[in-house]
Amino acid sequence: MAFITGVGWVSASGMGCGRDRRWVDPVPGPLPLLSARDIFRAPCHRFGRMDAFTRYSMAAIAFALRDAGLEEWNQKRPIGIIASSVNGCLDTDFRYYDTVIPKNGSLASPHLFAYTLASSFLGEAAIHFGLDGPSYVLSERPGDHQMCLKTALLSLSAGECDTLLSGTSDLECPTRLKGVGQPDAGFLYFVIKKEKPRTSPYYGMLKLNPSGEISFQDGIILNFWKLASVCLRTFPPSGKTP
Repeated sequence: MAFITGVGWVSASGMGCGRDRRWVDPVPGPLPLLSARDIFRAPCHRFGRMDAFTRYSMAAIAFALRDAGLEEWNQKRPIGIIASSVNGCLDTDFRYYDTVIPKNGSLASPHLFAYTLASSFLGEAAIHFGLDGPSYVLSERPGDHQMCLKTALLSLSAGECDTLLSGTSDLECPTRLKGVGQPDAGFLYFVIKKEKPRTSPYYGMLKLNPSGEISFQDGIILNFWKLASVCLRTFPPSGKTP
């Protein structure tokens, strides 16, 4: 079992963290424009040069950490990130490739090349937020986005660390690859702790059942984004630990 202590997201319906009480839903449409001042409390000087996949991932992670009271730090913390993605950084890969074709690659963009791995944002998040736990991105098929959550629960159970960010990052599928079953663009992250918080508020308890299903507060969770909506409804308005 584990406990959700923070929720953060960016979707076409808006962006924010759980304690904002805003509706979270991966509806179709363009994602909101981002600026570092709207997201980070500490300066993030590299934000402007990041690709879109990294910027939106960083924003959702920042909101989740803020929601859990973990945004500020003065020494590195053993907090990891387990994410999943359907499209990954394909948009950046295509844009980089488009700079490689002309003039036999002499115009290839080193700026874009730095973000041609779906895991590039993990390094940026680790640097900005002082995270040094296990971090990786899982490739996922279109569906319920539960792979990262199941893997996070197994990681916590195995003792790899005591706190994890678990989430999903997806931009809209590049036009040249669009097909059936592609997810809407959206970025959603949870902060999950192995031990029940004693003094700080939390949303509820997660369990990975022997059948492979995930339950939250004894109800089966069939959709990653629905879990966030349930959290927003169940968090105590008083801010006290349930």
